[in-house]
Amino acid sequence: MENNKKFSELEDKIGYHFKNKELLRQALLHSSYTNEHRMNRLQNNERLEFLGDAVLELVSSDFFYHQYPEYPEGKLTRLRASMVCEPTLAFCTKEIELGKYLLLGKGEDATGGRNRDSITSDAMEAVIGAIYLDGGFANAKEFICRFILDDVENKQLFFDSKTILQEIVQSKFKQDLVYELLAEEGPDHDKRFTTRVLIGKKEVGCGTGKTKKASEQKAAYKAILLMKEQGDY
Repeated sequence: MENNKKFSELEDKIGYHFKNKELLRQALLHSSYTNEHRMNRLQNNERLEFLGDAVLELVSSDFFYHQYPEYPEGKLTRLRASMVCEPTLAFCTKEIELGKYLLLGKGEDATGGRNRDSITSDAMEAVIGAIYLDGGFANAKEFICRFILDDVENKQLFFDSKTILQEIVQSKFKQDLVYELLAEEGPDHDKRFTTRVLIGKKEVGCGTGKTKKASEQKAAYKAILLMKEQGDY
């Protein structure tokens, strides 16, 4: 009963209500849950993820083809890759708090699975697959355009943040760009890293992530947003 209430809440957030509620449940069913409850492994969300990945690639390809008629094939491919990769998809799930609704095994839940990029990004694709099966291509496309392909510039900024920040610093500043690890916390299976980024001796951003690379990326992203506010980018 509690899960039904949570699923209904998620439907309200995404603006799509399933005719077949079981499809939504399956989209949120992680393999750790099915393993723990000795369920058939085909009941988890991996098959829906496979389908959703294909739908996402088609929709994003069509979107970028028409949105950027001046882009050659190579640039379109790179743009699509930046939007459908694991970190960006996980970033997109934050708006709907998708991790909050996942059905995880107790062990996976206890070790931070709800905030793990690999799990939330896979679930996002599974939700796309579920919407496609339940409501057809048009509804899946609407979901993708609303929650993934909106604000493309900002999301590409997030994906390319370290490269973009490096280019800004090289062109506008005469000081070195340095990433400094501030903290490494948690057990080996659930590490959290906090990194700050400095231009010379001035801190311009700080980020936390499950890996050093992720924490650096978030720190760079925050630094770029700060520079945009200050008119330096």
